[in-house]
Amino acid sequence: MYSHSISPASLLRSTWKNRELTWQLARKDVIGRYKGSLFGLAWSYISPLFMLGIYTLFFTEVFHARWGVGDTGKGVYATALFAGLIIHTMFAECISRGSQLVTDNANYVTKVIFPLEILPWVSSLTSLYHALASLVILAAFALIFNGHVAWTFLLFPVVFLPLLLIASAAGWLLASLGVYVRDVGQMTSMIVLALLYTSPVFFPMQNLSPRVQSLMHYNPLTFLIVQAREVLLWGHLPDWSGLAVYTAGALFACWLSYAWFQRTRAGFIDVL
Repeated sequence: MYSHSISPASLLRSTWKNRELTWQLARKDVIGRYKGSLFGLAWSYISPLFMLGIYTLFFTEVFHARWGVGDTGKGVYATALFAGLIIHTMFAECISRGSQLVTDNANYVTKVIFPLEILPWVSSLTSLYHALASLVILAAFALIFNGHVAWTFLLFPVVFLPLLLIASAAGWLLASLGVYVRDVGQMTSMIVLALLYTSPVFFPMQNLSPRVQSLMHYNPLTFLIVQAREVLLWGHLPDWSGLAVYTAGALFACWLSYAWFQRTRAGFIDVL
């Protein structure tokens, strides 16, 4: 039986060697999602624009929600909420699809030459595209209502890189588990909901007690949501040391999940 390497070097080699294939599959996935629709790719901008408009109307005008004591700007709560949802939605999309990455592409399993290990990268890049479309809407909204976009907005890659890594790590793990345990697909919806309500999407961290804040940091999205708001909305520099540690942890998680995927992939064809 062919043994698949689990070394970090093999992960890097595969990622680099198959970068063009990964990009083409991600592009095909994005285009295929809107194929046949009247507005096509424009829906990737229309949807977040519509959602941000709803948040602004209901939370700002109807519920008069405020993000903090000094919140006097129109739409501040809506943009803070939207920034958090961009992070959560990207990760949620990856884990929701993760358990079906192999089962939905069963025809690839029988093709020995096809690099199955790139499927989580494809899913993550597709989700990243939609996140970037939402960022464009967020920047336009900030420009209209605040008159400017913070220069730190350009630092969004330092937040999205570790998010991309941890989403891909979840992809490898769930893709493998989804082959052997079909219940994983049902569990992911509960995981997505739990991640949403145990992260600071709807409220600022400073509103919580220190004890609750420490507990919420066990949610892998909490730190990234806080950092996203710092650079996208508040014009603050990110926590560089925190991001470095988080990125290192995300890289390690990628390797562990990749190793698990490589060790278990030999049995895919027997199950499928």
